[in-house]
Amino acid sequence: MISYFTIGISAVFVSGLTMFSGFGLGTLLMPVFAIFFPVETAVAATALVHGANSFFKIAAVGKHADRSLVISFGLPAILSAFAGAIVLSYLSGFPELLSYEVGPIMAEITPIKLVMGLLMILFALFELWPPLKAISFNKKYLFVGGLLSGFFGGLSGHQGALRSAFLSKVGISPQAFIGTNAMIGFMVDMTRITTYGLIFWGVNQSQTFGSDDIWPLIATGIAAAFIGVRIGKRFLDKITMKTIQNLTGILLLGIAILLASGMI
Repeated sequence: MISYFTIGISAVFVSGLTMFSGFGLGTLLMPVFAIFFPVETAVAATALVHGANSFFKIAAVGKHADRSLVISFGLPAILSAFAGAIVLSYLSGFPELLSYEVGPIMAEITPIKLVMGLLMILFALFELWPPLKAISFNKKYLFVGGLLSGFFGGLSGHQGALRSAFLSKVGISPQAFIGTNAMIGFMVDMTRITTYGLIFWGVNQSQTFGSDDIWPLIATGIAAAFIGVRIGKRFLDKITMKTIQNLTGILLLGIAILLASGMI
């Protein structure tokens, strides 16, 4: 029951944030799934919830998407998302690097936890450290931005922060920003969900979704994400981007440290 409550509340909260930030759900929900399941399972489960969330946003604001940006940024993102998902499957097969006890807690540091924890710390700095927050990108770098965003999306689910950093600086309207973000995010999600399925079911890792508990929790996350989108749309004009960036960065940094240290 605790797992349903934790994932449900988390999905409502962070999916509401993603309505105007363009990122956050995969960043924050993946570690919540990782509390209850192996990291590779958490990434794949979060991808399903993230894909559904992107679909809900497309239904709400997809008509405002900039088609040229969807093509120039989204297509390279799809290609590199496949590569990132392959790297995830490779890292998930490595044994633990270190284990230690902290009171009653047995912590295990594995390559995938360490890599993803460090990645999450990096993305937290993009939200908290002024020099990184101020980074902007020219349109001519959209192809490179798509490759980077898609790769990290396939590897760890952290695609939105880089995508938003690029798209927020190309001179489009807020409606187009939200719609384009949702469209590209959905494209990347469908790519990595398909890749995860082929890898985890087809290459001796069928245990990824073997637990009887995972599917009801995924359904809970999807339903909660839908509610979050509806709530977020209502309060779209009342919360500033600065508040969202700071809150997301602080939560992400804390969870990243716990993940990299093997505590979760």
